[in-house]
Amino acid sequence: MIVGYARTSTLDQTASLEAQQRDLTKAGCEKVFVEQVSSVDVKAREKLAEALEFIRDGDTIVVTKLDRMARSVAHLLEILEAIEAKGASLRILDMAIDTSTPNGRLMLNILGSVAQFEREIMLERQREGIAKAKAEGKYKGRAPTAKAKAKEVLAMHAEGVGATAIAKELNIGRASVYRILDAA
Repeated sequence: MIVGYARTSTLDQTASLEAQQRDLTKAGCEKVFVEQVSSVDVKAREKLAEALEFIRDGDTIVVTKLDRMARSVAHLLEILEAIEAKGASLRILDMAIDTSTPNGRLMLNILGSVAQFEREIMLERQREGIAKAKAEGKYKGRAPTAKAKAKEVLAMHAEGVGATAIAKELNIGRASVYRILDAA
């Protein structure tokens, strides 16, 4: 089965949504999942989740443009993993990418490699910036929140309150509670 997914970010993009639905129908989609929601709030994209749940082995999910499905290449690869786990494939119309073909898989793997490279370069620059800031005395790191609450942790523990309840009450991690108790 060929399944389509169409999305616009806002309600006033009705023409774009209609054009996507038209293109998906022309591409042979038998069922189309449609939603109008921002790509930033991934959890709110219920129709995408429904489409991914709906597809079966041998199906193809089709989108008109890459940005209609994923907010980034890393997000696309996450979605692609879910599609491939179902035994289905992805087709992106405007890029002529079809993951049921070797060329389509190659193109997506190249995109994924570029995304990973960009991420690694960004992290390297971030580490360099932090090292420079530390050398200049400008970087102090995050203030320890749990250590500041050590007296409260010990007092609550002495009253017989459990670690989970202490963590919840003081808004710190349970592991932090155990570290404080071990240090005492």
